[in-house]
Amino acid sequence: MSSTAGGGSTQTGSVTGPAERLGFKPGMVIQELGWDNDTDDGLRVAIEDAIDADMVDGDYGNVVDAVLLWWRKEDGDLVDGLVDSLTDLVGGGVIWLLTPKIGRPNAVDAADVAEAAPVAGLAQTTTAGVSKDWAATRLVAPKTPA
Repeated sequence: MSSTAGGGSTQTGSVTGPAERLGFKPGMVIQELGWDNDTDDGLRVAIEDAIDADMVDGDYGNVVDAVLLWWRKEDGDLVDGLVDSLTDLVGGGVIWLLTPKIGRPNAVDAADVAEAAPVAGLAQTTTAGVSKDWAATRLVAPKTPA
């Protein structure tokens, strides 16, 4: 993880904004689940700008490259939410679990994420601060021998 804050630089090839840190690129299909009035609109716009398209919702009905899952402590069972987010995810795709940062209302304890991910068949690979109020955790299906 970089210690640079990414102040909006437009240098070619540099990773600056939150959408780029999440690995989103033009042409990717990103499914957004768990949207509510507390989600970070600036992050949502940055992602849609990065993929040069609108994100799709849970009714999309086709495979997606990645899932953006907004999750709060009050949303219920995290394992169920993660399993549900796998429905349309292409093999090798990524789930970015967005949770309120510690100290914010409805924050999700990191231990809860670490416990829920393997039960849902996922491995936690990295975390990233993506906005003032939200943190992102990258989850992937573990590679299995062919």
